[in-house]
Amino acid sequence: MLLAGVLGVAILLQNGGGACAAPPTSAKRSGKATFYDLAGTVGNCNFAPPADDLYVALGRSEYSGALSCGSYLDVTGPKGTVRVKVFDSCPECTPGWLDLSRTAFQRIADPVQGIVPITYRAVPDAPTPGPLSITFAEGSSQYWWAVLIDNHANPIAKVRAKGPGGDWMTASRTDYNFWIIDRQTGNGPFQIAVTDIYGKTVTARNVKLVPKKKQVTSARAAAEVSAPAPKKKATAKAKATVKVKPTASRTPIVESSSAPATDAGESENLDLTAAPAC
Repeated sequence: MLLAGVLGVAILLQNGGGACAAPPTSAKRSGKATFYDLAGTVGNCNFAPPADDLYVALGRSEYSGALSCGSYLDVTGPKGTVRVKVFDSCPECTPGWLDLSRTAFQRIADPVQGIVPITYRAVPDAPTPGPLSITFAEGSSQYWWAVLIDNHANPIAKVRAKGPGGDWMTASRTDYNFWIIDRQTGNGPFQIAVTDIYGKTVTARNVKLVPKKKQVTSARAAAEVSAPAPKKKATAKAKATVKVKPTASRTPIVESSSAPATDAGESENLDLTAAPAC
């Protein structure tokens, strides 16, 4: 209980002290889900779309300035449960409103419903498709660099780096999920230490300063998930590009013009303007 309290305070401080500015926790909470399509772009977390096409966009408070990027949620709806990767932000989503990929929504509900009641929780140490990967943004050099880190499983609290013979340098997070060091860093190669919100640190070594090239390291933050089946061509997404700008916001899809079917006693929770309590 003490550790949970300390982590909660730390997260609030990182995000300006707002009472709701924190990523989802492993405690189950109730909400609602809609779905959207990428339309040839990447999410605000700047990851390539997951091979299984199972991802989620979170509202501003739960997205928490990109703190949630790369973590996983288990979402349960009328038809079952799906595990999704936090991949994007949803500026219009209120706390408890999850905007799923169409594929993920189909796992838990009939898309014709458009919006459904759900429960969801974060999954600490969720298995990932591979070890830690690191990509330097275009324009990175020995004087300034930004990196995108993937396959870390849990929300990242801190990133530090050091070159040969140098001191540890602390990076700052952007809301589009890059970690920036705005000072002379040297040419590398670097050690990059990634610490999650639970205090666990993994260190990637021999990371070369090569912009726009995804480097798969030997550092593993979590167990490896089984390889997903290849996607059909009809659901293939556009090839992701490394960016250092937030993506344009997208509008959730609500396909049904009539009230969706719900569990008994849940209909009052489906108003998109009414947010569950933080």
